[in-house]
Amino acid sequence: MTARRRLILITQGPVLAGHEARAHAVAQGMERAVPGLRLGWTVAESRKMVELPQRDAWLAQATRAGEFPFLCNGDERWPVMVSGSQKPASLSPGGHPSFEMNAKLPLDAVGLAAVAELLEAVAEGACAYWGHASPEGYGSEVSEQMRHSARGPERSPRGLPMLSLSRHLPSPEIPQYLGWLNYWSAAAARALGFPDPSRDAELLSRARRTASGGWVVQLTETPLDYDDPVHLDALLRTYERFPAIGGRSSP
Repeated sequence: MTARRRLILITQGPVLAGHEARAHAVAQGMERAVPGLRLGWTVAESRKMVELPQRDAWLAQATRAGEFPFLCNGDERWPVMVSGSQKPASLSPGGHPSFEMNAKLPLDAVGLAAVAELLEAVAEGACAYWGHASPEGYGSEVSEQMRHSARGPERSPRGLPMLSLSRHLPSPEIPQYLGWLNYWSAAAARALGFPDPSRDAELLSRARRTASGGWVVQLTETPLDYDDPVHLDALLRTYERFPAIGGRSSP
């Protein structure tokens, strides 16, 4: 039996400690985005599923300690999960700690139908600066773009531009890289210079405005495939359009 592919959602935002309302907004927003979803389970130290009859109270307690513990829907046939962790100042832009949310769901017709709303729910609920949703496996491709030395290559093996590590970005609002669906907060959009109606007509045709004034921007009609020349060209054109992504230059 082949393993089912998954969609990975990542958002980057301010630390969570003392903000249990944001944790509740993430969980409840995800449940609204996917019909029938209930994130009412976690995994115990024994690796057994444990139901959470008082999920919101349990989540509030964990959030006061600055955590977003593992939550899932308890359905091994169609698993959805979310968790979050604080990134230290040494690994975050501007020398200040940040918070990363990480969610996963199946890459199938149901997942594809819900992913844009799901990304918006996680990002807006967490008050994220930026984020993305991409097919599983994107990470190995993005890692090839990370610049670890000033003497490194100017292009990745795929011909994409090299990008700065997160700790070298000029501000937390600057996205480190592009994914398939991209969440840009209102602050991130301003930092990138998006949207410019004269230059962004194609992107705007696949974009949606969020309640907070941010954007969810979809790069390609189908999930991003680095082996597809059309998708690779879309990535390259978008990186060229927004040179601030990855800390390469000012917009």
